[in-house]
Formats: sequence, structure tokens, C-alpha cells
Amino acid sequence: MSSRLSLSPLLLGVVLLAGVVVYLNMPQEESKTNAGARATPVKTAVVSSRAFPITIESLGTATANESVNITAQVTDTVKAINFDDGDKIAEGELLVQLNNTEERARVEELKANIDEAKRQFTRIADLRQSNATSEQLLDEQQARVKALQAQLDVALAQLNDLQVRAPFNGLLGNREISVGSLIQPGDTITTLDDISQIKVDFSIAENHLASVAKGQTVSASSVAYPGEEFTGKITNIDTRLDPVSRSIRVRATIDNQDSRLRPGMLLTVVVEKRVLSALVLPEKALVPVQDKQFVYVVKDNVAYQTEVEIGERRPGQVQIVSGVSEGDEVITEGTLRVRDQSPVNVLNR
Repeated sequence: MSSRLSLSPLLLGVVLLAGVVVYLNMPQEESKTNAGARATPVKTAVVSSRAFPITIESLGTATANESVNITAQVTDTVKAINFDDGDKIAEGELLVQLNNTEERARVEELKANIDEAKRQFTRIADLRQSNATSEQLLDEQQARVKALQAQLDVALAQLNDLQVRAPFNGLLGNREISVGSLIQPGDTITTLDDISQIKVDFSIAENHLASVAKGQTVSASSVAYPGEEFTGKITNIDTRLDPVSRSIRVRATIDNQDSRLRPGMLLTVVVEKRVLSALVLPEKALVPVQDKQFVYVVKDNVAYQTEVEIGERRPGQVQIVSGVSEGDEVITEGTLRVRDQSPVNVLNR
């Protein structure tokens, strides 16, 4: 009984000692685990030097190279229609024939009268050579021939006015008339657009005026064709600036042989001013603090907040003037969860 009591303090001491050892070791293990858990997962990009185009971006409206409403010049009824909606036609092609019965009869009558007048002139001329008639009679007959010829020219012009022809190559719109319709000058028969080339008018600010010139390349994009670019050239720069907006109108022409662009489309036009060789980063790497810009540079899996000076911007990209060097690894995703000198776990390395 006494031996059991004498061993109890010893056993108790061993248990206490073991507890102290466990207590001293546990915080260290937990701190290592917690330290690993505090490493923020991020994604990075490497600062690189590459061509960085400086561009001007503006919105413009597409217009046809040539565009017209087809109308008649006289009032008459439609005799024949020689086109369908959306036809592609050539210059001079007959589109509409108006009723021309009376005019054709008038032309035939005048042709017959001219033939007879010419025969009379020839007969009088033969008589004049033998002095069988006067010079005055010959002159009067010659004047009659000329007068009839002038009347024929007028009649032919009137007959021609009853034919509606295409003034240039292009694509027709919807037909607005039917056979038998009575049309008057100004009534729209259809529309005609030459869209083999598309003109785009857009405005740029006054401070960009020195950076654009005729023949300069532009690119345009439309929401109708996501991800596609259409290339053209500047064909004209307006002579005057708008005194209110201090902007100037610029016209570019884009080849459109496939007819994908249509008049009235809203186009985003980009003009390339110049190309720099610069340090470039994704714009999302920037962390603005008041009027300054910072990035987080990763070294040995630790993020260091670094102030940078930025230059030109493009959608999604920014030029870095100073603060980082080529080859530096910079955080692009996860910057909101990172603090200066905090450990990070780079997921895309």
C-alpha cells in the first residue's frame, strides 16, 4: 500500500512533463500550418518589352460610296419593271419603262418628215445647179430640215425620260412601285447603293490633328462581327474644326467587296498614331492609391508593393514608364487580398 502511494507523485511528474513537452511543441506546428494557410493564391504576369501602338479611337457611321433614291423625271404610268428587290445592277441598266406610246409615235412622225424634207432639199439643190430655182428656196428647205431635226432631238429626249436607268453600279433596295402605278417626279421607285466601298465619317480631338494624314491606315470593328477588323485608309480630313467640340471630321474608306458592311452601321474606328517599344503590363495589375499607381512585385513568393509611373493606355494594357524592370513578376489577379510583404502562392507559374 505504501509503495503504491510513493509511486504516485513520480507518475504524476512524468505525466506533467509530457504535457509540458506537448504544449511547447504544439504552437510551433500550428504556426507553420497557419503560415502556409496565409499564403494568398494569386496569378502573375512577367513585365516584358514589346511594340505598343499608340492609337486614337472614335465612333463613326458607315455610308455607301454612292447612294441615291431612284425616281422618275416625268409623270406617267409604269409600263414595265425590269428588276427585283436586292438586285445587283450595272450602270445604264434599264430599271423601269413608263408608258411611251405617244412619244414613240411622235418620233416616227418626225423621222418620216425629215426624210421627206431631205428628199425635197436634194431635188431643189439639183434644180439650183441648173439655175431652175432660186437660192432663197434652197436655203428655206435647208432650214426646214434643221428645224425638223431639232424637233426630233426634243422628242427623243422626251422618250428617253420615260426610261429609268441605273446611274451607277450598285445594289438595289426594296421595290416601291407596281406595273400600272402612276408615278410623279420625286416619287421613290427604289434605292441604289454602291457598297463596294464603305465611307466612315468620324471625329477626333484637336490635339490629335497632327497625328493623322491622308493615306493613313485605320481599322474598324462592328458589333455585328465580334472579333473581326476591317482595314481602310483615311481619304479626307475636313478643312474646319467644330468650334464647340474642338474636333475635326475625318473620312476613311474601307474596301467592302463582300458587302458585309452596310450603310448606317455604327463602327468603332481605331487610328494608329505611332508605335513605341515599351514595358507593358496588363491594366488589371495596377492598384491605385489616391493619385498614385502601385503594383505588387513577387520575389521568393513574397509580394512587395511598388510604385510605378504609367504612360499610355490601351484596352487591357498599360505602358510602364518606371518602377519595374523587364522580367519582374507582377501580380495581375488577387491584388485585393494581398498586402505589402505578405506571402503569396503563384498559381500560374
